[in-house]
Amino acid sequence: MRVAVYSFERYDATCLIPALSECVGKDNVKLVPVRLVAETAELANGCEAVCIFVNDKADAPCLEVLARGGVKYLLLRSAGFNHVDLEVAANLGISVRRVPAYSPYAVAEMAIALLLGVVRKIPKAYNRVREHNFSINGLEGFDIRGKTIGIVGTGKIGTITAKILAGFSPARLLGYDVFQSDEAKALGVEYCSMEEILTQSDIISLHLPLLPDTYHIIGRENIAKMKKGVVIINVSRGALVDAVALQEALKSGQVGGLAMDVYENEQSYFFKDCSDQVLTDDVLANLLTFPNVIITAHQAFLTREALETIASTTVHNLKDAIKGAPSPNECKNKCPNECKKK
Repeated sequence: MRVAVYSFERYDATCLIPALSECVGKDNVKLVPVRLVAETAELANGCEAVCIFVNDKADAPCLEVLARGGVKYLLLRSAGFNHVDLEVAANLGISVRRVPAYSPYAVAEMAIALLLGVVRKIPKAYNRVREHNFSINGLEGFDIRGKTIGIVGTGKIGTITAKILAGFSPARLLGYDVFQSDEAKALGVEYCSMEEILTQSDIISLHLPLLPDTYHIIGRENIAKMKKGVVIINVSRGALVDAVALQEALKSGQVGGLAMDVYENEQSYFFKDCSDQVLTDDVLANLLTFPNVIITAHQAFLTREALETIASTTVHNLKDAIKGAPSPNECKNKCPNECKKK
């Protein structure tokens, strides 16, 4: 079986490419260092499987080109599948298989790193010292201890985040999820309504998949309900938040701090070196000027352990495909509840 690997980056050569090469042979692995979109889908002609990442776009026009080129399997290097039109894939006979859990610890730990970074103004302090400015004026933060923290989404990543945060001795750990976790409850998470999360939390951390009912869940209306000065963390999907509304809330002080590893329109910039370019996305460019905002380029997953799991699960999914066997990691148009949890 021949496999086309889209959005190939250097870190993929560490684990993924050797594992795929061992499975199907080096000559049967085609490296494609561009995003999968309808215009680049023909690059997979002659391949039975295509391996894609989070910013690839397997929509209807793209899938139709892939199907005409002989693609039967779509192997996702991610847990989320909002970038794939599952209904069209099913109609075209393309099986979609994902990596349901690569390293929830990696993403949860990144959420905490971002939280500490924005609360304790670590990037600002670091840059000062590099310029031999040892003043600490303006670097006042606040204790996480004693604060009310809202965890929106208590799947594997959200629950691990709650476990880490419990060690900071918060006043309350609030949780919101349509599927309540016994493990999260055992950690002291109090399940409540989204309304209570918004109105009671000093810190809100998002751990949701992107679905129609979670799109812009953090928008103008919900931001207005939050405590003034709330800190928001997003390591899940960029479109969970309305960046324009957040920009306005940061200016007014309604939001006191923002840390994101994702951005709604990140596909134009993330995973690329744009240091010699002018950012044409005015919202992103403006957010980067705020001293109380940290944005990283979708690196929360990027640990050795996660890369190893992504590689091994992807190869397992491919082996099932070669054998013609059903896969427990297959995403169907009507996905079971556990498939929708991040």
